[in-house]
Amino acid sequence: MDYCADSKRYDHMQYRRCGNSGIKLPLVSLGLWHNFGDMTNYDTSRQMARRAFDLGITHFDLANNYGPPPGSAEENFKKILDQDLRPYRDELIISTKAGYGMWPGPYGDFGSRKYLIASLDQSLKRMGLDYVDIFYHHRRDPDTPLEETMSALDQIVRSGKALYVGISNYYDPQDAKRAFDILKELGTPCLIHQVKYNMFQRQIEDGLLTVQGSEQVGCITFSPLAQGMLTSKYLHEIPKDSRAASGSIFLNSSSIDEKTVNRLQALDEIAQRRDQSLAQMALAWNLRHEETTSVLIGASKVSQIEDCVEVQKNLEFSDEELEEIIRIVT
Repeated sequence: MDYCADSKRYDHMQYRRCGNSGIKLPLVSLGLWHNFGDMTNYDTSRQMARRAFDLGITHFDLANNYGPPPGSAEENFKKILDQDLRPYRDELIISTKAGYGMWPGPYGDFGSRKYLIASLDQSLKRMGLDYVDIFYHHRRDPDTPLEETMSALDQIVRSGKALYVGISNYYDPQDAKRAFDILKELGTPCLIHQVKYNMFQRQIEDGLLTVQGSEQVGCITFSPLAQGMLTSKYLHEIPKDSRAASGSIFLNSSSIDEKTVNRLQALDEIAQRRDQSLAQMALAWNLRHEETTSVLIGASKVSQIEDCVEVQKNLEFSDEELEEIIRIVT
């Protein structure tokens, strides 16, 4: 092993307390959704993980189905741990999830006790870990009683397979509160809720953030850059190597119409006045909420991680800036 972590790695990053827990998360966390599977260059993935840790990013977020193909992100993360990061295991927050389809048949999806426990066992094996720091239920199951799903999370913590549990994509504030209440009654409080949030997708502002704040549950937001839309990438045209050009189901060329480009250019003008890149301002937009513990970024190259970490230089917005941004994105 030739990797030695930067001795000044904790000088680069700010950390926020996660809800009412003893855990602090970096303002910027690294998600391993799309660029750590078998379809991407492993050396690039490894370089990104190493550089992230050197910059003080201690939180690496995975799920059972991350890849592609599903499972490959966890398998490749095991290689990165073995080659570079395993000596620093106690400095890392590693999370994974289950809730989307992972294997055939009625027991490989959603939120049954059988699925969640079996999936975590598989994830631990793929990553070569005895436990994860956070295990999430990835989405609300409309058919399984919430009590069964939450009691499975409680059992997972009591078995030592996870230190903390969270939920993800529970966008109904009442649903989320029920989950929080059940876990609290079981004696395993919900540490964190992972939700989609960015300037163009603001659903969590309709009550959910308030519930999380009052319940003292941490919030980590994914897709803060709207699949890369809220970066300089699409200010003038659609690059041939971009996600939109590849026809992703989450972002495609039809998403980048003239109206959207005009909005992005207007937002970029504000970012320039703030001496920030558009990506940095978009992350700061999420972090302006005191309920937001961390933002989850995806990256395809080291320079993107380095740019995002610079958000820490300007996290404040004037009332005038906020009003102008809301006018542009509404």
